[in-house]
Amino acid sequence: MITARAAATFEPVGRSVATARAFVRDTLQGWGFSDVVDDAVVLTSELVTNAVVHAGTSADVECLRHDGAVRIEVADRYPEREVPLLESALATGSNPDREGGRGLMLCAALASRWGVEYTPTHKQVWFLLDLPDRPAGTRWAGPAVPTAALPVTDERVRVAVVQVDRTGSVVSWNDDARELFGHTADKVLGRQLTELAAWPQTPGTGIGLAEALNLSRWEGSYGIRGADGRVQPVYGSHLRVRDSSGEPSSVCLLVRDHERAVLQTPQRGPSSGDPNRRPADPRGKHTDPFEVFIGSPAPDDLDGLLQRTVERARDMLDGDSAYILLATDDETELEVRASTGLPSSRQRFARVPVEAGTGRYGSARMPAVHEDLTVVPGAVPLLAGTGMRSVVTVPLKVEGRLTGSLGVASEVPGRYTNEEALRLQFAADRIALAVESARLTELEKLRRGSLSFLVEASDLLAGTLERDQTLALMAQMTVPTLASWCAVYTIAEQAEPELAFVLHEDEDRIDGLKALLSRIDPPSPDPTPGARIWTAPSEAAHSSALRASLRSIGLGEPGRPATGPGTALATASAVGGETVVLPLVARNRVIGMLTLGKPADERFRQEIVELAEDLSRRAALALDNARLYSERTAISQSLQRSLLPPELPTVPGVEVEVIYQAAGEGNEVGGDFYDLFPISEGCWGFAIGDVCGTGPEAAAVTGLARHSLRLLAREGFDGPAVLERLNAAILDEGSRSRFLTLLYGRLRPREGGGAVLKMVCAGHPLPLRLRQDGTVETAADPQPLLGVMDDLELYEQTFELDPGDVMLCVTDGVTERREGDRMLGDDGLAEVLSQCTGLTAGAVAARVLRAVERFAADAPSDDMAILAMRVPEPQDA
Repeated sequence: MITARAAATFEPVGRSVATARAFVRDTLQGWGFSDVVDDAVVLTSELVTNAVVHAGTSADVECLRHDGAVRIEVADRYPEREVPLLESALATGSNPDREGGRGLMLCAALASRWGVEYTPTHKQVWFLLDLPDRPAGTRWAGPAVPTAALPVTDERVRVAVVQVDRTGSVVSWNDDARELFGHTADKVLGRQLTELAAWPQTPGTGIGLAEALNLSRWEGSYGIRGADGRVQPVYGSHLRVRDSSGEPSSVCLLVRDHERAVLQTPQRGPSSGDPNRRPADPRGKHTDPFEVFIGSPAPDDLDGLLQRTVERARDMLDGDSAYILLATDDETELEVRASTGLPSSRQRFARVPVEAGTGRYGSARMPAVHEDLTVVPGAVPLLAGTGMRSVVTVPLKVEGRLTGSLGVASEVPGRYTNEEALRLQFAADRIALAVESARLTELEKLRRGSLSFLVEASDLLAGTLERDQTLALMAQMTVPTLASWCAVYTIAEQAEPELAFVLHEDEDRIDGLKALLSRIDPPSPDPTPGARIWTAPSEAAHSSALRASLRSIGLGEPGRPATGPGTALATASAVGGETVVLPLVARNRVIGMLTLGKPADERFRQEIVELAEDLSRRAALALDNARLYSERTAISQSLQRSLLPPELPTVPGVEVEVIYQAAGEGNEVGGDFYDLFPISEGCWGFAIGDVCGTGPEAAAVTGLARHSLRLLAREGFDGPAVLERLNAAILDEGSRSRFLTLLYGRLRPREGGGAVLKMVCAGHPLPLRLRQDGTVETAADPQPLLGVMDDLELYEQTFELDPGDVMLCVTDGVTERREGDRMLGDDGLAEVLSQCTGLTAGAVAARVLRAVERFAADAPSDDMAILAMRVPEPQDA
């Protein structure tokens, strides 16, 4: 028979779940059914969540009071929604956290009976909770027991009532207190209650009497020293109250310790031998409500486990929010890893110290109950600005080691007492091992991934010596793997930091980010190792002056006009989160800074920051290596360019073309060289030579030869005299000297067309002359090379070029081009030249180069110089 009824309808919004929980709790407590309130709230929370969140409809909740039971019905407006069969879910071992079936599994575990009813307009899930056998209307009642089993007391039970003020001084002392302890009221009023205590705390606990007096509720044992000096063990129940003016005090009820049953709060839930114990689940095992509610089975991933834990902890204590923090390896800080009812995107990975103060509430290692956070602002920084008024927090410990902290908060002050702290601590103890195991598994995966990441990063950084490419790699490796955006600053010698590279995971926001960072002062170059927080970007992003500045340069959000009003909002969103700066230190000098940022209200987790620090050390060395390489390359190229002749002069009546290639990466000058320079009016000198070897050593002799030729030729010496003096200069170099082959000549154009050449060929490949009819012939005799003998007898030979004739001079890099056993050789070169009749000097040189390159598949490995001179025909002019 139904003796009472209460009903309410809840809209399809997330807040309705908490409202429904409060409705069921208030209804059942009003009926005096506090023993089944927790189970009813848990089941209602799951079923209403399915209706308003998953089904997206309103939920009708009806509480029905029966004789010996309470029935709760939850109906939604989605009759087509599938309700999975519980038996099949249990048989397949499906996860109770999946969207369908979890509420029904809880019904099977916690309810006496349950069912599902369908109508054309709605679906209704109901469950029945049996009430313990006790008088109606009472909050709690134990079963009838034999007289012999009742607790033993004295003939008259005396309950001392002692009231102490906020300072712990006794302000009230009743007659039973005088009878129990022998002290009259006038002797104890105004004294500290702790002065009467025989021992400072309850044996076996860490809570002292002074601390217990500041708790909202507390029960425990301690000793009071009587007037005769003897210690009276007592059991106390303390309640913190306040008078009409708001002044707090504590009321202490004390009985003899062996009479503690008079005051001791009964244990919640019947014992295993009680006939009213909770029903077993369909698999035949006795169900622990918390095991179903929070701990088992645990999700495989840490985030899933933590998120489920905070959601169910909130439901268990009927809170408005909950959060869980995990301790760092050194147990000095706690990091927010999951929350519900709070702005999680803002709080995730936020860090708070484990020891925040000197008192008990200042340490996360002990349970704490804050009745009103407005009285102690800043006591729980995580909840600042969230509207939460009361909170209970408990530690998660594994083998004595702090592994985290679990908290539940409410918007109502004074919501939680020590009773809720004990329940939450029990929950934390049950889940701590699973959390620690999942955390260690996550850390192991993260460390393995970090090692792979660093190995790959090292390979990429080692694969380039280009400064700009190194900067780009640094940014690309961090975005989006480690951060949402990255900026790299470089610092030259005695210079200010310069913004060198910017990257954002959203390419459309790179320009806005670059504009933002260019308008604020860069971070200061601090050589201290490790990351530090930089607040300037987020502050600047929210600056009204900067917003106007960004709009003025026409930077907008994706999909909006470039000058639209969303520019500043997009920039603020892009950089509004946490920003860390890591110094790039190489060879004891700060050469730059790596700046990593998150979007609005996001933070970095510590493991990511540590990984970024490892990356920054590798990147700094790579960037410094690239800098050193660039500097040395620039010096080398500058020196090498000084060994090459300037632009070729124009010789009237003669076409001249030169092609030069030095062997080796980064080399502009090698052992081969060429030159063309004016000697006197109407006369030009030309040379092409080959120093033994390649690289810088050969290039040094090249410079000596080229500059000596110019100097000696302009002094009026003929060809043999120039080469003899050059030979002496080379021999003077001693051990640094190298032998040299050289073709040197003087070119004098003739009036009316043609040219006269006087040449000396000192050990060099002989020049080839191409006639107009296509015949090719050598144009000089071989003579001794330079740098070997002191006394040389050289002579000069004269040749004439008629209009259309070509004189081709090359180094042995051309004639000694090889492909296996084959070599291009003098004959091969002559054959190529014979096919160049009628071509300009430039075309002849290009065809010879193409023939050399095509002769073998591999790139040329020797220095190579080609000098072509042609007298144009009259029609060409």
